[in-house]
Amino acid sequence: MSTPPQLADTVAVVTGGTRGIGLAIAEALLARGASVAVSGRTNEHLDTARSRLAPVSDAGARLEAIVADVRDEAQVRRLIDRAASRFGGLDVLVNNAGIGLFEDIANLSPDDWRRVIETNLNGVFYGCRAAIPHLRTRGGGWIFNISSLAGKNAFKGGGAYCASKAALNAFSEVLMQEVRYDNIRVSYIMPGSVDTEFGGPTGSRADWKIGAEDVAQVIVELLAHPARTLASRIELRPSKPRT
Repeated sequence: MSTPPQLADTVAVVTGGTRGIGLAIAEALLARGASVAVSGRTNEHLDTARSRLAPVSDAGARLEAIVADVRDEAQVRRLIDRAASRFGGLDVLVNNAGIGLFEDIANLSPDDWRRVIETNLNGVFYGCRAAIPHLRTRGGGWIFNISSLAGKNAFKGGGAYCASKAALNAFSEVLMQEVRYDNIRVSYIMPGSVDTEFGGPTGSRADWKIGAEDVAQVIVELLAHPARTLASRIELRPSKPRT
């Protein structure tokens, strides 16, 4: 396997970067020298992330932690602009923030439907729209959208979640075609079962699942790909799923 890229001149924003996959991505980018801004919805989560990331961020010198709810366009724009202002530009956007609320469609409340769609889909749109001018100014960059295999493999009780991820996949395909000649590469990553607390604090944890750090590794390796190459869609599955 190739040596991970050194990213000393790279500025990245990771939404939902205080826990799970987002935290692992932020940690991997920082460990390779990038400057990273992470967002979370509460100061408590941001404080926990700062403590976790301090050892790989020069005691926080290359880290910005910002409260932002991706359902709010103004908060997302402030997140992107603040990161670009502090670190001198933007090279990478990782749209990771997401939620899953699982209920049969007949029993799913409109409020829960909106929470899922507004977080998993609208939030990505807001992030991309705010980031693209900065990426163009920089001469190009990357947008990574963290989707899910649920976007192509529907399951009972996943009406809102599966719909949001299927739409995210289509959105990513369109965006990829629209910005490729600006030297902006767009990839969407579809993990299967990941060993995080995404399902809630009582969710099962198991070593057969994908690790959050495995998703992070995909991103840092893609950043090393030659500019002529784009892996636009990546599917990740547990090698030996539970039977």
